[in-house]
Amino acid sequence: MDELTRITRDPAVMGGKPCIRGLRVTVGMIVGQIAAGRTIDQILADYPYIQREDVIDALRYAAWRAEEREIDLTTGR
Repeated sequence: MDELTRITRDPAVMGGKPCIRGLRVTVGMIVGQIAAGRTIDQILADYPYIQREDVIDALRYAAWRAEEREIDLTTGR
């Protein structure tokens, strides 16, 4: 998704996992905290160097990835 400019992937940062603006905060960490019941404000307090828009983009990225379709190329269909 081109409009998710706050999500970066760099093999040198967190093993190439999707991160917030090249920081060592992964999309998975943010989504996991939301799933655990933490609010955006609580996450922002824990990570004062990220912004609300970073959290929103992390959630949008996770939703986009969850909608991806896998196609088995070995079946010839």
